[in-house]
Amino acid sequence: MAGMFEQLSERLERMMKFLRGEGTVTEKNMAEALKMLRLALLEADVNYRVVKDFEARIREKALGEEVLRSLSPAQQVIKIVRDEMTGILGGRQKPLIFASRPPSVFMLVGLQGSGKTTTCGKLARWVSGLPKSPLLVSFDLKRPAAQDQLKTIAGSLGLPFYEMTAARMASPKEALKDLLLAASNKGYDPLIVDTAGRLHVDEDLMAELRLVKDILAPAETIYVGDAMTGQDAVRSAQAFEDRIGLTSVILTKLDGDARGGAALSIVSVTGRPIKFIGVGEKPDKLEVFHPERMASRILGMGDVLSLIEKAEEGADREEAEELARKLRKQEFTLEDFKKQIVQMKKMGSFADLLGHLPQVGPLKGLSKVQVDDRKIAHFEAIINSMTPDERQDPRALDGSRRRRVARGSGRPVHEVNQLVKQFLEMRKMLGKPQVRKMLGGLK
Repeated sequence: MAGMFEQLSERLERMMKFLRGEGTVTEKNMAEALKMLRLALLEADVNYRVVKDFEARIREKALGEEVLRSLSPAQQVIKIVRDEMTGILGGRQKPLIFASRPPSVFMLVGLQGSGKTTTCGKLARWVSGLPKSPLLVSFDLKRPAAQDQLKTIAGSLGLPFYEMTAARMASPKEALKDLLLAASNKGYDPLIVDTAGRLHVDEDLMAELRLVKDILAPAETIYVGDAMTGQDAVRSAQAFEDRIGLTSVILTKLDGDARGGAALSIVSVTGRPIKFIGVGEKPDKLEVFHPERMASRILGMGDVLSLIEKAEEGADREEAEELARKLRKQEFTLEDFKKQIVQMKKMGSFADLLGHLPQVGPLKGLSKVQVDDRKIAHFEAIINSMTPDERQDPRALDGSRRRRVARGSGRPVHEVNQLVKQFLEMRKMLGKPQVRKMLGGLK
């Protein structure tokens, strides 16, 4: 996700730096700041009408009496920008809607290539942790073979799949009624339905989707859009909203390098909330969408809550408390570093984790620490080749010891040097008074 919003974040950070450098907020410097904001959003491929409305709301609030008379007007304006950005992203997190009588039907729609089928599997995996008992099914009248991919995904996840044979689909209405009955009788909930996709919106597709929707009466009709396609995703979402009606959106490929305009436009344009985002290919790479957290990340303020949630999913509580104590007392060692590397590998890429941290203030330097994910296994091997004393204090590693560690781990000496240097940089950063004060809140 860092790549998706990186350029936008950099440009918005410049705007905020400009405002912080101004003693007061005036119409003149506010006009300059808004120009920077407008260009940043347009270059990020945000819908023009969304940008225009966004800018107008910020101008009105930023030049109000409350801001102009405040002790720190620049900070007030930055808060307004964050709040308004949260607003265009949906305001607050919206949970999935489940039917009052099971099975709840989640019908996923979207164009071909948007990641719809893969997302069905990810969503089923996510709801199974609630815990629920999802059933996966693919319904495509034109391409019966389309279910093969979803069947494979269901099998890899160990989740049930309902077979829609060609004979069943010869009578689509009856097939859909049988599907509902089967899900109800066997206690499956929710029923996650993959539907037909096309390269473009056409009447045949919409007629088929309306048929499915009329019979299954879904609790959620979810548009799956590829964030990499920018405003094309927004336009097709609007077409699906107009023709069949949507309840929510899942944006896929937010881990890519596109400009992020779809995420910042789709809620305002369609009036439907983003409920999940896809941030990778693997089955666990589906995240609940939190508008306020995303706004903070885009503005370089970090998303520590999501980072904590990621950590809590696989963390050992006693181990986490011991680590917090060591961090506060500056007793963090290479052995602890190795344990955290193992945990972080479970949570995702190192760069993505660092991307959750605020890009301003005392933690800014951590975002510059470069750790290649491919080298994580090498780092583990290097640490494993050290003696307990060397892991305790890597400054004891002189030239001959580093050569010995390199031989033992099968890695070149320069990688040993790189690991030691990065570890000492991280420990130095964690030893700063401001950071230690923040860590003091850890329990």
